[in-house]
Amino acid sequence: MNELQFLTWVRGPGLDLAVGLFLLGMAWRLFEIYSLGRKQDLAAPRHAAGASGLHTVFRRSMPPPGMLKRSPVSYLGGYIFHIGLVVVVFGFAPHILLIRNLTGLSWPGLPSQFVDLAAVVTMAAMVVVLVDRINKPVKRFLSTFEDWFTWMVTFLPVLTGWMAVQHLLLPYTTMLALHILSVEVLLVVLPFTKLLHVFTLFGSRWFNGKANAHKGVPV
Repeated sequence: MNELQFLTWVRGPGLDLAVGLFLLGMAWRLFEIYSLGRKQDLAAPRHAAGASGLHTVFRRSMPPPGMLKRSPVSYLGGYIFHIGLVVVVFGFAPHILLIRNLTGLSWPGLPSQFVDLAAVVTMAAMVVVLVDRINKPVKRFLSTFEDWFTWMVTFLPVLTGWMAVQHLLLPYTTMLALHILSVEVLLVVLPFTKLLHVFTLFGSRWFNGKANAHKGVPV
């Protein structure tokens, strides 16, 4: 298989397979979550200022008091690379074109120079967060294989995409194929790893906030 055949496969059957596995995996995981059921709360509702699902979503998205000063790398690095990923994925014109082909949805893209800068900043933030995890004994002890693996499958699409745009290391066709393949790997593993939080993060925070608000407890 030459590089053109490789690119053709990852853009065709490979992409179809990855999207199919992603959708099946997401359907299964969401079914698992929502089929758990919850016991009816028979306690009388109590009201407290700031106790609601929406307030919890907002509060849990901000650093707890004092934690930004105690662990700036974790919080600032995390915010930077998450925002950067959103910019790269949803602001790059070729990505928007792919999304339009798959879903019919479209929106204006951001300037390529801005997206390029966002990709570099995102990779730098991810490396800093990784080094911090390695250097901090407690974080390193608590880290599992899944933590290192999910970092890698998140980092590689950004790296290979940026290298393809910059025409670095390998011919453009080969690097583009590797970029698409890395995205497909990410899609396949996302429903079955901690990366699922992309789709459950705000919903779970809202649910916990709503449940605790019924008891009059702001969280």
